[in-house]
Amino acid sequence: MKKITYKNSGVDIKSASIFKSKIKTLVRKSFRKEVLTDIGGFGSFFKLEKNQYRNPVLVSSSDGVGTKLVIAKLANKHDTVGIDAVAMNVNDILCAGAQPLFFLDYVAFSKVKKDVLVDVVNGINKGCIESNCSLIGGETAQMPGMYKEGEYDIAGFCVGVVEKDKIINGSKIKAGDKLIGIASSGLHSNGYSLVRKVLSPAELKRMSAELLKPTRIYVKPVLEILRQYGVSIHGISHITGGAFYDKISRILPKNIDARIDKNSWEVPEIFWLIQNKGNIDDKEMYHTLNMGIGLVLVVNAQEASAIIRKLSELKLRSWVIGQAIKGNKKVEIV
Repeated sequence: MKKITYKNSGVDIKSASIFKSKIKTLVRKSFRKEVLTDIGGFGSFFKLEKNQYRNPVLVSSSDGVGTKLVIAKLANKHDTVGIDAVAMNVNDILCAGAQPLFFLDYVAFSKVKKDVLVDVVNGINKGCIESNCSLIGGETAQMPGMYKEGEYDIAGFCVGVVEKDKIINGSKIKAGDKLIGIASSGLHSNGYSLVRKVLSPAELKRMSAELLKPTRIYVKPVLEILRQYGVSIHGISHITGGAFYDKISRILPKNIDARIDKNSWEVPEIFWLIQNKGNIDDKEMYHTLNMGIGLVLVVNAQEASAIIRKLSELKLRSWVIGQAIKGNKKVEIV
């Protein structure tokens, strides 16, 4: 009788160890000076430089990439989805005004080629470098029976810091404030189950360059905006799942509505293609997809023009897309 081993059960520990040693040099490129240990230990160490802060508060987020990974597999292109994993997390904590500090990833699979995993981690590392966030650890889980061969999943967890008196939570939003929409880089990482319902596998593969554009990371330019106009930024919303209706209402005070003019910015062609091909109504589109707006700032009306000019200097397109009005925490798109 043949002896049963972990390897012939589907888990190759030696191969996993080779992969981890291969990515160590790559991951070190994202290390900030506060990182105290290399990856591979039982825990990761990051020293918070307390002398740099008066009253620091840690802010955390956990998120994944979703079914965008199906298109990555279909197109055999895996070097950008790691950027998405980072972006979904760092953009979320940015909404509180937080600077990302460190990131941990989770990659789960049954059996994939090692170069695919390297591409994925390379993307994660690129996202961390772009957001000045250290990739200090994570988990690579080989789980035979959970995923089909060639499939994998990615999630991540990040921690950032913000001064307690500079936390942005929407409580200062008032009637008359302007909503500034900052351009997305495409669909980002939400709504792909709808997209895959509308488009055939052949169309998904043909349009994969557009569909796999990584989620834009807003950290560095928006932190610069906060340094210059911090007291005028009353709310920040990352337009992800639930899009305009859910994500903007989340930051509104109970006596404020947001009225958005859908004709105030240029909606990229990919969104119209999806809407027309799928015969999708406007409300569904603006409740599922970002429609070309990846981040919304709610700002003091007097500073809106100056903030848009500064965003342009920082290579981000933006528009006044609406305003805050008296109401009861609802979003209206007209």
